[in-house]
Amino acid sequence: MKTAQQKGISAVNQDFKKYEQVRKNQSYLLAEHENLEEFDEDYQIKTCDMSQYFDGGEAGKTQFANELGEALEGIGFAILSGHGIDEKLYETATEKVVELFENTTVEERLRYEAKRFGSVNQGYFPIKETSIIHPDLVEGWVFCRRAFDLDGKADYSEKDFWAKSGFEPIFREVVKAQEKLILPIMQSILRYLKVDENLYNEKLSATNFGFRLNYYPAISAQDDASGAGRMLGHEDVDLFTFLPAQNVDGLQVFNRQNNKWIRLNAPKGTIVLNTGDYMQRITNDRLPSTTHRVSKPQDKNLYGKPRISIPMAIYVWEDEILEVLPNLGEPKYEPISAIKFHTNITSKYYGDDYAVNE
Repeated sequence: MKTAQQKGISAVNQDFKKYEQVRKNQSYLLAEHENLEEFDEDYQIKTCDMSQYFDGGEAGKTQFANELGEALEGIGFAILSGHGIDEKLYETATEKVVELFENTTVEERLRYEAKRFGSVNQGYFPIKETSIIHPDLVEGWVFCRRAFDLDGKADYSEKDFWAKSGFEPIFREVVKAQEKLILPIMQSILRYLKVDENLYNEKLSATNFGFRLNYYPAISAQDDASGAGRMLGHEDVDLFTFLPAQNVDGLQVFNRQNNKWIRLNAPKGTIVLNTGDYMQRITNDRLPSTTHRVSKPQDKNLYGKPRISIPMAIYVWEDEILEVLPNLGEPKYEPISAIKFHTNITSKYYGDDYAVNE
């Protein structure tokens, strides 16, 4: 009998159920299979205008919180407009991702091959090696807080994390811009749930994150015929993820209400926001960690164009305790340390010895 990992592109998420730390009853194929799945062409992911939070006073904050909360409770995804981040910053960052992957050699990148540090596997992931489950058609590079010169540490050294100089300052600007959105988003979620909106202020000030650079190379005829997807179906582990709108389509979101997939093509300059496992745990399943994946573009003329994405996953530090928020009913989950929670889930991608159990 094949193990869950050996099933590869034929695997379903329930093959990995033993790793999950929140309830996920939905069942789906990890890679897109033509003619075996249905698409929901009618569902529209809600767009939420953050300018209401920033410029609308208390009434605006409440309105934004309600719109965001309803979107996240409904499907775990929302599109953020009015966030105040210059679109040109994202354009520059996208150009730098291309430069990083196309102007360095594999050997240079492998000097930074990913290893677990704390909860997160940090560093470079070669093509088809982002997980042991599925040969994803993507190269990735994960940078956490320590990879950036954010906190004025005397021992910080750019060369410890970056293959060449000149990349860190550009991506640091993206990180700093998006850091300013962390508390507004968390406070809005807590306001919607009628929980003290400042409850996570300290936990999320200078908190850890996973800033991932994804380079999906042009799709060859061989890769197309293999049946592999660009990124397997999964749920994020974090509280929430910021994902600036991408340059090539492919992002798909699973609608648990009808077991159909939604093609999410966010307008240029917006940010896709989705909730993860940390959030589902602390909200007692109220805000779901929603399944998504990256498939090949619908237009085969785009197969020859690389796809770039720069998601930023927001975590709490490893020694924090994840526990169900107050006033959300009888807790379905016991308190658990962030490092145990995080690594037990992600060991499905990296092997059972990845898990940390105190």
